[in-house]
Amino acid sequence: MAERVNRNMVGLFLSLLSSATLLLSFPPFDIGVLAWAGLMPLFIVISSSSLWKGFVLSYICGAFFFLGVFNWILSVSQYTMLHHAILAVYLGLYFGIFGLAFNFIYLRRGITFAFFAAPFIWVSLEYIRSNLSFLALPWGLIGHTQYMYPDVIQVTALAGTYSISFMIVMVNAAIAAVVYACLPRSGMHKQFRDKPFLKKADLALIIIAASTSLFALQYGHWITSRPITGKRVKISAVQGNIDQAKKWDPKYAQEIMRAYANLTQKASSQKPALIIWPETATPGSINRDPKLLGWLKEIARGAQASIVLGSAQYRKFEKAEGNTFKYMNSAFLVTPGDQMSMIHQYNKIRLFPFGEYLPYKNIIPWDFINVSSISEYMPGKKFTVFEHPDFRFAVTICWENIFPDLVRQFVKRGAQFIVNITNEARFGKSDAPYQLAGISVFRAVENRIYVIRCSNTGISCIIDPFGRIVKRLQDENGNELFVRGILHGMIIPMGSKTFYTRNGDLVPILAIAVSLVFIFIAWSKPLAKRKKARDVEGQ
Repeated sequence: MAERVNRNMVGLFLSLLSSATLLLSFPPFDIGVLAWAGLMPLFIVISSSSLWKGFVLSYICGAFFFLGVFNWILSVSQYTMLHHAILAVYLGLYFGIFGLAFNFIYLRRGITFAFFAAPFIWVSLEYIRSNLSFLALPWGLIGHTQYMYPDVIQVTALAGTYSISFMIVMVNAAIAAVVYACLPRSGMHKQFRDKPFLKKADLALIIIAASTSLFALQYGHWITSRPITGKRVKISAVQGNIDQAKKWDPKYAQEIMRAYANLTQKASSQKPALIIWPETATPGSINRDPKLLGWLKEIARGAQASIVLGSAQYRKFEKAEGNTFKYMNSAFLVTPGDQMSMIHQYNKIRLFPFGEYLPYKNIIPWDFINVSSISEYMPGKKFTVFEHPDFRFAVTICWENIFPDLVRQFVKRGAQFIVNITNEARFGKSDAPYQLAGISVFRAVENRIYVIRCSNTGISCIIDPFGRIVKRLQDENGNELFVRGILHGMIIPMGSKTFYTRNGDLVPILAIAVSLVFIFIAWSKPLAKRKKARDVEGQ
């Protein structure tokens, strides 16, 4: 009995060790190298567990990992610990399913077969999590841990961000194969004491993992050593640092517009081709408030530069009392001159569930978790590409930049760079802006374009087509969050389209097909022929 308790405690420790190691790989810690071995403890513990114990330990690992990654969301109004627990229960399920599938294959076909299957299963589940209706959340992907290593991530221009996740999990599996082979010699897994240290299949896995990683590094080094050529364009991003409590209060409207007018006037001294304001910069919607529109016309006329900005009628996470009309969260491009014209309006396509709308609210009674008082925004339908005499670009609003296929659609339609406008004031001085900036790195590399991030409170930055954050807005003390300022920089509108831009997420689609093959092969061999689970559990 005591031995079983000790074994369970060790299993729980190793599961939580993987959670902690993965967390350290993400912002704000940014020790991305840990991800390459972060799953190894989990692999070891579930490979010595029964089918359902492997599921539970993997579930615990995932739940604690997501609790940590999304701890910042607790600062959002109306978001409670109950909601946070529901989030962890749901997202942890993907880790649990991974552990279940891994052990299912292991118990029927052997550990090496399971290690080969691991990266395919992992990527399949990441892809499903990233695209599952209103629950879609491509955030906290293990590939995102590598945003600080340009040489590693250049293959995303060929195969997307999921290819980085695939590579990391494959390396974890290879390391786990070596550790697993050592375990009999340390007294564990006594029933395997006489098996060879490493079988040929184990060596094949290690060689494939090592050669794939070396290829990615060599390819990345070759790509990043090349110059970025083309006509350079000057842009300016304005970080207004407007207090969230003031943004929607009418009595502060003049103060807010005056702040943006002053920043825009200063920015115009550098003669940029484009000046960028963040999401919902104006205190109300300029297409519904003639006074706001008049102010904006005067500001643009004085700056003699095109301005792209965000404008919406109501704040997120709040109910628009007394209104049944569905509003848009939009981006506008205005041009200078005596005859001011709205060239284009882009309406946000990917709305934030439970913040900008309630999914299936006529079917699901969301009152039971206290999220029924939410403004109703209407999603946009068109992938708008803004036209400027010298370039074409697209705007993503807030979290839209975390969706790789959405950004890809803009680039396919001719966008030469992406402007991401956002307002993260509600998250405070948390990890969220750093995580979002890191994710934006992958949108730049996938499509070989510049990405300009303009935030109300930070982080505002410029990312080059190789995923390098070449410039970021900071004050004299190096602070990036909750500071007011202007980010000036040069970009090059890019005209070429990568293999990923043209073809999209082929890697996860292939991974799903291969995972099903692994599971079918495992299913075809009856579990009764393998007694390992009973031996391990001492039953």
